[in-house]
Parts: sequence; C-alpha cells; structure tokens
Amino acid sequence: MGKYINLLRSNTLLRRLSCIQLICSFGAWFSNVAIYSLLIELSSPAWIISTTAVLTFLPTMILAPLSGVLIDKLPTKPLMITLFVIEITTVLLLLLIDSLDMVWLLFAVIFLRMGAGSAYFQTEMSLLPCFLKDNDLKLANEIHSIIWSISYTAGMGLAGFFVYMYGVKSAFIADAALFLIGLGLLANIKIPSLVAQKSERLFFMLKDGFLYLKKSPKILHIIILHACVGIASYDVIVALLADKVYYAVLGAPLVIGFINSFRAVALTIGSAIFSRFVTRKSFHLFFFAQGVGIIVWAALQFNFYLAFIGIFLAGLFSSTIWSYTYTMLQNSVSKGYHGRMIAFNDMFLMGLTSFISFLSGFLYDAGFSLSIITALLGVLFIIAGIYYMWVRKNYM
Repeated sequence: MGKYINLLRSNTLLRRLSCIQLICSFGAWFSNVAIYSLLIELSSPAWIISTTAVLTFLPTMILAPLSGVLIDKLPTKPLMITLFVIEITTVLLLLLIDSLDMVWLLFAVIFLRMGAGSAYFQTEMSLLPCFLKDNDLKLANEIHSIIWSISYTAGMGLAGFFVYMYGVKSAFIADAALFLIGLGLLANIKIPSLVAQKSERLFFMLKDGFLYLKKSPKILHIIILHACVGIASYDVIVALLADKVYYAVLGAPLVIGFINSFRAVALTIGSAIFSRFVTRKSFHLFFFAQGVGIIVWAALQFNFYLAFIGIFLAGLFSSTIWSYTYTMLQNSVSKGYHGRMIAFNDMFLMGLTSFISFLSGFLYDAGFSLSIITALLGVLFIIAGIYYMWVRKNYM
C-alpha cells in the first residue's frame, strides 16, 4: 500500500479527487441498499427488481456518446459541478416514493441520477491521463478501484445496518448530505480543462469519435475486454438470495449489506495483492481465476455462512481486471479523444452489465436456480479469458 500512499502524498489533485470519490461512493451505497430494501418491503415482483438493476446501468449505455462529446467540449469544472447538483436533486426525489404506484418515478430518478453519475466518473477518468503518466496512471486506476472497494465495504455494511435501524428515507437523506460535502470539496479545487475542440460542433465531434473508434481495432477490443467486468453484476442475484433463500437468517437489508461488504473486502485486497503480478502475458489467468471463483460461490450458495467463502472468491480478481483494462485503454487513446473513448468504454460496460442483470431476473422467472445462474456467469469469465488471449496474440 506504500506506493499508493506515496503517490497521493505527491499529487495534490489526485489526492483531492480521490477524497471526493471516497465520500460520494460511500454515500451512494446507502441509496443502493435503501432502494432494494424498499422494493422488498413493497413486495415488488422480480421484474421490478431486475428492471431497477438494469436502469442503474442503462443511462451510461444510452447517454455515453453525448456525454463523451460534452466532456471533450465543455469547461471541465463547471460540468462536474452541474452533474453533482443533478445527483443531489435526484436523491432527494427518492423520498417521495412510498408505493409501487410510484415505481415510474423510481425508474426516472434512477435513470437521471445514474446518467449524471456516470458522466462525472467519465470526466474524472478522462482527467487522469492529463496529469499522470505510465506507472503513476496505473497506480491511480488501482487507487480508484481500492477506494470504490473500501467505500463499497463500509457503505454496504453500514447501509444495511442503517436501513434496518432507521429506514430507507433516512438513508436517502444521509446520501444527499454526503454528496453536499463532496460538492463543497469540488468547488474549492483547481481542475485542468479537457476542452480540445471547443470550436467544433457536437455532431461533428460525435461522428469523429465513432470514426476514430472504427479505425482503432485495438481500442475496440480493449473496450470489450473491460466490459467483461460487467459479467460480475450480482445485484439481482444478491437481492433474490436475500428475499428467497436467506430470508429466515436475517432481515433482507442486513443480508444484502453483509454479502456485498464481504465481496468488497475481497475487491480491496485483490487490487493490493495482485498489482505487481499482472502483466499482458499473465492477464488471462485473472479472467480464469475470476470465473472459477464465481463457480465456487454458486456451489456454496445453499448455505448462508459457507456462501461468504464463495462471494469472497467471486470478488478477489475483478478489481484487478477493471483497473488493468482501464490503464490499457487510457494509454492507447490519442490526446483529445479521452472523453469520447472512455464514454464509449462505459457504454459497453454498462450495456453488458444491464444485459446480465436482466438475464439473471429472466432466468430466475423461467425456473433456473440462482446457483445455476451464478455458475453461468463464471463460465462467461472463462470465455473472456480465452478472448483476451486471442486479442493479445493479434493486436498487442
């Protein structure tokens, strides 16, 4: 961990952006647990739960081309502040939802909030190559992954307890309060502008981005590889396990919080342990290990306590896959295209994540057991490892 601490000490901008990320990511999990807990309290059918999960990822897929252009065209700091304000407003709107008759408002709020959140994240990730290079950029991506994992661990665990004790509305208020703190920190830092082609029209920049991607097969394959992280989309599976399998052990909010927290511990440890071992020649092994870990989880889901071993293995390698593919992408994109390519990258990732979430709910409604559905995700990761070996041979 010393190398991460040294980089944060030496780079003020990275340190402050990371602090904002930690606070806001922590708060976001309060809303995440609260939303699924609310749906369970309202006796929502499986299709509403799976649709909610899909809408968590769908905005990125739909809005990515436009957000990428805006990142490359608009002044960076005002854009980031505007996106923060949208996120805070939409969190407060969640307080109005108290029945399934208002599920349309829930869907709309999730869509708007996640659209703003993904655009903010894309902006931040586009900034990193502007002031970091080579190994520092790789370490910064790993720091982002570790912060996400730490906030996931603490956020999910405390959110589960918080919702159980104080209710879903209190969790939404807590989330909004933490985002207000993040907004205050963002307003007081100096951020370089990403604007590269201010005089060009939106349509031209959008078209130019698609043409750049079309002419860069290596970048396209890296984007697809990064999207494979979306196979590890467990929200629907965890919610259904809490509601249908482990309901007699603990309350649903606690089950969701504990399972996701244990997985996040593995995500945090994985990034720190495997950073020194991941190379282009060994990277396929991490896909294979991720797949095997998920299959082990599937085999242990019948027992609430043994399943924690499986969820730990299912989360041990995915953060390494995420950070390494992101670094490959950032190092491969030409200056002036980072916003659009990172937006396209998130579009592919969230598209696959949405499909996996929908597929999980669909297969469960069709009569497949949750263990079979989970094992299928493990097999898909093994296939992704084989695909990486092909890409490495032909494009790297």
